[in-house]
Amino acid sequence: MSKTALAAIVTHCDKILRTQEIGDYAGAANGLQVENASGTVTKIAATVDASLATVKLAIAAKADLLIVHHGLFWSPAQPWTGKKYELLQLLIKNNVAVYSSHLPLDAHPKLGNNAQLCAALGLKNAKPFFVSHGQNIGLKSQTKISRDELAKRMERATGVKPKVIPGGKNFAKKSALSPAARVRN
Repeated sequence: MSKTALAAIVTHCDKILRTQEIGDYAGAANGLQVENASGTVTKIAATVDASLATVKLAIAAKADLLIVHHGLFWSPAQPWTGKKYELLQLLIKNNVAVYSSHLPLDAHPKLGNNAQLCAALGLKNAKPFFVSHGQNIGLKSQTKISRDELAKRMERATGVKPKVIPGGKNFAKKSALSPAARVRN
């Protein structure tokens, strides 16, 4: 089984996602949030939220690095008791590191959530919009597409049938993707 230094992975992720350059919510701690005792990685798991359930799934998969979009820290320091204590205890006991990237991932022009979703939806010539914490984190595209076709593409891209709330014309001339509002007419 091949091992990679945790520090090398963190350095690579921090560089490509520009972790130190991208602003975020005051309580968000982007980058390495929990290190592991071995300092090495053999298997990586990824998920949206760092929760007790996703940590248990990462452990079951024998991952020693969990990469998340919504990390462990969002607000001022709180006691690590109850479920939070259990989560931290599981991470340490099972040698699982946690790396989080919130707005740095949203803002990335190629790897970002919005860029990937634009590509999956077939939206072309996406341009930045939606400023948050000093940088553009959303994308917009001028694409004439019907509401029904956009919903079909969204379902294919995400595997989930979208909730469509009709309003306005059936054809969109502009589509916008941002962390706050994924698709709008």
